[in-house]
Amino acid sequence: MKFIIPQNYDFSSKLFGIIDYSTAIFDIVWCLIIFCIVNCFSFTLIFKIFVVIILSFPVLLFSFIGFNHENILYVLFYIFKFYNSPKIYLYK
Repeated sequence: MKFIIPQNYDFSSKLFGIIDYSTAIFDIVWCLIIFCIVNCFSFTLIFKIFVVIILSFPVLLFSFIGFNHENILYVLFYIFKFYNSPKIYLYK
């Protein structure tokens, strides 16, 4: 059986059909960095869990929702590029 797929269809593999693999890897690395930093201090376990959740939840939320359905890594790259060259202006 043959299926006709349009040539402009984007085959992007996603983890569980929701999030790109590169974004998932970025989220895991971000959470691990926060976890390692929090473990350097001697707080209670509950406080450590709360701090990790509070610092990683916004990044995870923007990863799932995105900025206008754009990958979070591309958005961070655009922001970095814009701050490095402030003479570039955005026009609508």
